[in-house]
Amino acid sequence: MVNKTIIVSNRLPVKIVEHQGEYRLSPSEGGLATGLGSVYKKGDNIWVGWPGIEVPEERQAEVTEKLAELNLIPVFLTADEINLYYEGFSNEVLWPVFHYMVTYANFDQSYRDSYQQVNEKFSHIVASHLQEGDTVWVHDYQLLLLSALIREIQPQVLIGFFQHIPFPSYEIFRLIPWRDELIAGMLGADLLGFHTFDDVRHFLSAASRLPQVKVSDNIVSYKDRQIVVESFPMGIDSDKFEGLIAEPQVREHMRLFRKTMGERKVILTIDRLDYSKGILQRLQAYELLLQTHPELIGHISLYMIVVPSRDTVPRYKELRDQIDQLVGNINSSYRTMSWQPVYYFYRSFTIEFLSALYRTADVCLVTPMRDGMNLVSKEYVASRTEDTGVLILSEMAGASKELNDAIIVNPNNIGEVMRAILQAIQMPETEQIFRMKQMRAVVSKFNIHLWVKNFMEKLEEVKVLQESLRTKYAVKGIRTQIEDAYTRSKDRYLFLDYDGTLVGFQGDIDQASPDPELYQLLERLSADPSNKIVIVSGRRHETLEKWFGHLKLDLIAEHGAWHKHFEQDWKSLPLLTDRWKQEVRTVLDTYTDRTPGSFIEDKSYSLVWHYRKVEKGLGELRANEIINHLKVTIADKGLQLMPGNKVIEFKNVEVNKGKATLSWLHEEEPDFILALGDDHTDEDIFKALSPEAFTIKVGSNISAARYYLRNPTEVRDLLNTLSLHTPDH
Repeated sequence: MVNKTIIVSNRLPVKIVEHQGEYRLSPSEGGLATGLGSVYKKGDNIWVGWPGIEVPEERQAEVTEKLAELNLIPVFLTADEINLYYEGFSNEVLWPVFHYMVTYANFDQSYRDSYQQVNEKFSHIVASHLQEGDTVWVHDYQLLLLSALIREIQPQVLIGFFQHIPFPSYEIFRLIPWRDELIAGMLGADLLGFHTFDDVRHFLSAASRLPQVKVSDNIVSYKDRQIVVESFPMGIDSDKFEGLIAEPQVREHMRLFRKTMGERKVILTIDRLDYSKGILQRLQAYELLLQTHPELIGHISLYMIVVPSRDTVPRYKELRDQIDQLVGNINSSYRTMSWQPVYYFYRSFTIEFLSALYRTADVCLVTPMRDGMNLVSKEYVASRTEDTGVLILSEMAGASKELNDAIIVNPNNIGEVMRAILQAIQMPETEQIFRMKQMRAVVSKFNIHLWVKNFMEKLEEVKVLQESLRTKYAVKGIRTQIEDAYTRSKDRYLFLDYDGTLVGFQGDIDQASPDPELYQLLERLSADPSNKIVIVSGRRHETLEKWFGHLKLDLIAEHGAWHKHFEQDWKSLPLLTDRWKQEVRTVLDTYTDRTPGSFIEDKSYSLVWHYRKVEKGLGELRANEIINHLKVTIADKGLQLMPGNKVIEFKNVEVNKGKATLSWLHEEEPDFILALGDDHTDEDIFKALSPEAFTIKVGSNISAARYYLRNPTEVRDLLNTLSLHTPDH
């Protein structure tokens, strides 16, 4: 069976209209439809989405049949769902917040409920077409919950998600009351894609606030899965825009346009009607240019196209009225008998007409207040086959990260935008050509097809990564292998870390004392004369004595600084000194005073700075500051710094769990060794032991250990199984 790819987006890539009682389909010309055409039109691949209109129930089968011929699967939405899920939650909660226009957001519970229901409706339709080995690629902010919903139905499915609008900083994102469930929904995917690295950073920052999430570089560990978060700047079909010059229609439009405009410099802007596009500020900058440079009157014109969008919504209608008024004011103030400053069109145009505008406009002004990518800027660049023309681009658009040969402006700075227009219309042709050539090379190389290819290849990489991790996870077969080796052996050593391995972490380190169940488990294991149980911990030796001194165990405390064989006295490593402590403690005291929730733990031959209770982010920042501050001291004093789980520990370099473990095995030849640990210090044990030893990292699969388990509960399950093989059981 051939595996297929299922693309899912809010809208299908077709326009569907009813004409004299019959539904007619025509392909969409959007960039996404173009790029993904190479995917969904192939083989058994399909695209799932809303057809764009409300279809009566009795005619849904007819529409489904027509769409099936194009590999398209419809999700039919009611008028209520379109109103609450799409117009409501998607466009009155997510759109304004993700574009930093928080005052426009309406946090209505009925919007959220409908958003959940429609995402569920999508998930059931995807699931009905999903077979083992298929790949799902979900698109955009209308379907943030979908990846997790699909994963609930099919846990092993490979899912990619791409967001086409910006992802806001956490301080903005946290205003959404349902923020955690949105992040959890997105984390159902295996690969999360955004346009820019800024968006990636903002997402990782928001995700790191979830209690079960661990973030390392651009990899998120969540619910025993690893999710990769990457930036994939979206491109356009540059060949298509370059080739449009051959169309007779385009050439005719260009001829008429040049005839109308004569020798005037033309500044072009094209936007959908939206408050995120900065249309009013752009008009204000143009008006300021005419005010301060009257010599330009009659020599420049602004050609402004605004594509209708949601103009029945009060906020958009109000914006449209403001644009109408401002354009009217500029034209009435500056118009002459033979010249008009602004040509304003509130309508959409064919791609041929737009191509003619791109080719003839001297300047393209693209100044959104916030934009995911902004493909108009790339379409303008791709259309400039003679390498002339100037692009003015907002630094708030994702495209500004790639097209840095444009004149980059802050759209809020009206004066700066005005000066940029002046610079653009006065720019020598040699400079125009130099800048445009650089940008055209970027747009040509990083086109829509490369974007699709890069995303799909990365998704395959993530799949390979996850499969390799699955084999490392101590699944049932591996546990059976450990159990068989344990049963066959006669001389066994079990090295067990304590915090994070035998017990979970506590906010208060003094509350993590052993529970009755753990005592019973250790007693059962130590009752077998073939077993030598060794607790290897960073805890103080006094604490380990209090907790385990009465059991038939060996104890290694403070990472190896102290050790004790059963029924013998505690011994410390020879020649250790604690004279370095005062200097390090003075520095740690300073940071503790500045960091609420942090504290210092003093051990015999080490100092530990704990930040488990510190505000997320601040603790990590302070830990890095401490490390940088004490770098030289550490080197001079022969100390070792060990970062752990919300701790950093300073100790003598001779103190090492790996060395301590090897000293226990000196002149011993056990036929079974098991070592379990959860943090940086336990890596020394895993590296020190022979390759045949069963080494297991707890809570992470990035380790020198052979296998990993997810949490202390799984550790106890494994040890319980082994304990059943003792003589009394």
